[in-house]
Amino acid sequence: MDNVIIVDHPILKHKLGLLRNKETNSHNFREIVKEVSSLIAYEACRDLITEAEEVDAVMGKAKVDRVSSEKAPILVSIMRAGNGMMDAILGLMPFARAGHIGIYRDKFIGNTVEYYFKIPSESKGKTTLLLDPLLATGDTAVACIDRLKQYEVGEIRFLTILASREGAEKIKQFHPDVKIYTIALEEELNDKGYLVPGIGDAGDRLFQTK
Repeated sequence: MDNVIIVDHPILKHKLGLLRNKETNSHNFREIVKEVSSLIAYEACRDLITEAEEVDAVMGKAKVDRVSSEKAPILVSIMRAGNGMMDAILGLMPFARAGHIGIYRDKFIGNTVEYYFKIPSESKGKTTLLLDPLLATGDTAVACIDRLKQYEVGEIRFLTILASREGAEKIKQFHPDVKIYTIALEEELNDKGYLVPGIGDAGDRLFQTK
């Protein structure tokens, strides 16, 4: 799929295997999600614009490259599971600004419901990294992208650990300009909308809520 970038690396494949294992406890699951998130973000930010500056090095002056907060992407977590990715990527890019979107799919009304929305005030035109460990049906992701575009952000890149083919196709249908960065595409969803074999409910495993 031309809207999906598979971040293909032996270490990521190994880490994904640990996330799939139901015996991996919550603490280790959180740490692995952080490690994996940093590596996906590293790949998604290859084209960050840097500026040259001069610093005092150990042995004289040195010209170095830096990423300014003005040129850095905006990070936006889809709560709550996206928060498991946010801290790690902020650690990688402490110069970035961050926001949060709370949206869930209500099975009774058959639609998404927004309960929280807060992004940096200076987001217009800024490249935005939208974070969620799993892309399943794609309904929540599409709703979040809709909202971000209402605020006229710049290019949106969706960062996820696992994506379903169905969800990726839905994003392509409604937002063909959005690229998806993931470790792997999952072919199957069960009748509850979970990826198969997947990694379970990422939020529950991150925060021990089940």
